[in-house]
Amino acid sequence: MPKWYQSLYWRIAIGFVLFLAAMLALQAGALVYLIAGMEVAPGPPPPEITRLIARDLSGALTANPQLDIAQFFRQEYEGQIPLAAIMKDGRVVTTSGPKPAENFVRDVRARLNTEPESFMRGRGGRGRPGGPRQTRPEGGMPRWPGQQRQQGQQSQQTMTRMGPAGAVIVDGVPVGVVVALPRSAFRQLGPTLAVVGAVLVVFGTAAAALLIFGPVRPRLRSLEDAARKVGAGDLTARAREDGGDEVSALARAFNQMTHDLQQRAVQLQAADRTRRLLLADVSHELMTPLTGMRGYLETLSLHAQTLDPVTRERYLAIIRDETLRVEHIVGDLLDLSRLEGGGESFDAQDVPLEDVFGRVLARHGRAAEQKDVDLVTSIAPGAEILTGDPMRLEQALQNLAANALRHTPKGGRVTLTASFENGAVVVTVSDTGSGIAPEHLPHVFDRFYKVDPSRTGESAGSGLGLSIVKAIVERHGGAVTAMSRPGGGTTFTLKFPPERPIHA
Repeated sequence: MPKWYQSLYWRIAIGFVLFLAAMLALQAGALVYLIAGMEVAPGPPPPEITRLIARDLSGALTANPQLDIAQFFRQEYEGQIPLAAIMKDGRVVTTSGPKPAENFVRDVRARLNTEPESFMRGRGGRGRPGGPRQTRPEGGMPRWPGQQRQQGQQSQQTMTRMGPAGAVIVDGVPVGVVVALPRSAFRQLGPTLAVVGAVLVVFGTAAAALLIFGPVRPRLRSLEDAARKVGAGDLTARAREDGGDEVSALARAFNQMTHDLQQRAVQLQAADRTRRLLLADVSHELMTPLTGMRGYLETLSLHAQTLDPVTRERYLAIIRDETLRVEHIVGDLLDLSRLEGGGESFDAQDVPLEDVFGRVLARHGRAAEQKDVDLVTSIAPGAEILTGDPMRLEQALQNLAANALRHTPKGGRVTLTASFENGAVVVTVSDTGSGIAPEHLPHVFDRFYKVDPSRTGESAGSGLGLSIVKAIVERHGGAVTAMSRPGGGTTFTLKFPPERPIHA
């Protein structure tokens, strides 16, 4: 598992948090910069400024009654103060921002037409422009009559919200009102902040993606290419394993899987080659006796009436021998298949080697006497007992003894010994035969391998005896080796580790 600071998930999470923090910080900085650069702070200007602007407009209209008020505002006050001029003749001119409310405009025009003197005093009625004239009941307190009172309150509220106002007076007559419009910071700064925010999001997202996923992309591409090659059959393809995040762990798992697949493919190829060789060897080994049997059977069938009884019996004996040879080969093949495939269970128990050696002597003693070969056994102290399957251990020693007698000349010796070395029981079967050439020694345990290919017949064996010996010893957890030199005899050594369980 990668460390937390190397994890891709943590990198994404931390990068997302840092991205948001950076975006907020940049947005706040942009807002502060824009506010600091504004010429006039948000909020209505002082009443004196509005009255001065109204006085300037009054002078301009006095000088030029056809004055374009909108152009006048653009030239003099554009971008400085949001203004609205509500004229008696129906014109409403603004420098920026929304126009005043229709109710407010109608009320101002009505008062300009009906009560112009209220603007002469400043802000209408007792200093409050935009409100209808107050009436006093008997007793002295002013009041607003009915609907007029409600409209006056709304107009007063609107005037208060719109900011200070100044009367535009031409020839002593009020012809309009200049009102300071409320300045909206959002309207002024919103578009700029929106553009800045969009740019920051686009470039910030791209930068975050490059920083978070940029180092991962080449390794993902390498993993993709390796997977495509493996899918096409190239098991040598490997992905990049650099880095310490989840992508690297995935690449290592993929490479391990590919390595295992490659090893299995090699094993399958080796098994296929072995299978082909085995089929060829089995075919060759079975073809010789079968061919001989068919020849003698054809002779017997064609010349049954002319063959004398002695010849017929000799032919039948040869057929029986070849039949036994085929049966022996097939039996050894089945035996070897069960041993190597683990299809047979072993009965592990303490086996006295003296008994095993005695049965070997009993079986091969007569053949040794006929060849004038001495068959000798020896058991050293500590090696009297061997743990294993008694039948299979005896089979291995019987095969080795038969092989030694087969290659030992008259007057030679075959020796079976057991010793205790470094906690292990070592069994050797040696002879004083002609020996094995060095080029043949590595292959003596191969199936159907014969040191002398010219040797055929029953005395040559099936070619599977030593393969069976190796399978039995390895199933007992041991190892078998062969040492020989031409003319100096051959020694087979079986080494069994102490208290080593039999492989299932």
